[in-house]
Amino acid sequence: MRVGIIGGGITGLALTHYLAEEGIDSTTFEASEEPGGVIQTRHVDGRVLEAGPQRMRKTPGVAELAEAAGVGDAFVEAGDEKLYVYADGKLGRAPLSVEEFFRTDLLSWTGKARLLAEVFTRPGMEQETARDLFVRKFGREAYEKFIGPLYGGIYGSDPAEMPAAYALDSLMEREEKAGSFLQAFRKRVGQGQKAPPASMERGMQQLPNAVAETYRDRIELSTPVTDIEPVDGPETAFRVETDSGTEEFDHVVCTTPASVTADLLDGITTGIDDLDSLRYNPLALVYLEADLDREGFGYQVGYGEDLHTLGASWNASMFDRDGVYTVFLGGMHEPELVEQSDERLIEIAREEFETVTGADSSAIDVARLDPGFPAWDQSWWALEDVETPEGVDLATNYTARMGIPSRVREARELADSLTGRVDQRGSESAASTDSSAATAQADD
Repeated sequence: MRVGIIGGGITGLALTHYLAEEGIDSTTFEASEEPGGVIQTRHVDGRVLEAGPQRMRKTPGVAELAEAAGVGDAFVEAGDEKLYVYADGKLGRAPLSVEEFFRTDLLSWTGKARLLAEVFTRPGMEQETARDLFVRKFGREAYEKFIGPLYGGIYGSDPAEMPAAYALDSLMEREEKAGSFLQAFRKRVGQGQKAPPASMERGMQQLPNAVAETYRDRIELSTPVTDIEPVDGPETAFRVETDSGTEEFDHVVCTTPASVTADLLDGITTGIDDLDSLRYNPLALVYLEADLDREGFGYQVGYGEDLHTLGASWNASMFDRDGVYTVFLGGMHEPELVEQSDERLIEIAREEFETVTGADSSAIDVARLDPGFPAWDQSWWALEDVETPEGVDLATNYTARMGIPSRVREARELADSLTGRVDQRGSESAASTDSSAATAQADD
């Protein structure tokens, strides 16, 4: 089997690694000059600035991938995992542990009692929105001051627009195992996780860069794919076209953004036109330098606050990033903000960062993510009609969970599946040969 992988983000790179381990031939095509996809790191005046995910979980899968790429010793693990929410004009500690739950002033005692009553509510339902499910399970106060801002902040989305069937499917599965949706939420968002939060010495992009370098003979950068077509013949095959020529593969895996995938698979995948309707949330990132005497990972802004900013990542205290703080704007709440000038974004970020933390700051840089992160909103119902043909797989952050560990895990599972298909073909071929030999002996 020969596999064509479209997209050199972390999913495509991890799949490249696992297929190489299994001895399966593959070629990965990446349109840009650099690997990593949404994982992007800038270096400005010696500072490490993350223009994508600010951290990852150092799960066994992520650690193994880094070790195979020769950067297993480059992890920088975060310290005490403190998250905050700005609500009612002050920063409150998000109660992600039993001790924090009783100490936090983020929730009233009435709100805490309502949150604890979650175990008596019925399980989550797919037809609910994330907001409706959260309010029903935890109460309105906990949703507006704690649950909603933290969960919505992961996607830059509004939980009121996110169907539970897609946005919360993994949490509902974990609820069945944990016996509590609250415990499942803790494991998804904060301290319930076993794997430590981490980055790399030179930033998040050091990992995809190292994987791409390790498998440079299998990866073609600056090589956008322009079309994918089926090849007539007795076996399933596909022709992948690029500006530099065409190659044929037995199997194709698309890890590309929804609009790109829709163009490439047009005409060979059922319902693929609907993929173009999936909504992404654009984000603007303003990097500030500040002297802030606080420990933690950062904060999200609670609902109802008169602020434009969504929250801030405290890179300085997380990974000792030389006083760097990253402020986020835009998202589903105000996507038009991303179009504002750098000067205006900096003005908003500095003013509101001081309002929340009390610290003065200066600007370092501005970045924009467009299309940004998948919104997981009502447009995701379009996935119901998408059906890929045999020999084509989608391995993406909009058809499965976001997050680097999830992307690596899906790559491993897909590689195992493809290896199984190769083994099955080998068994069928051997069985056919044995049958032919037996027939020949009978004829003799």
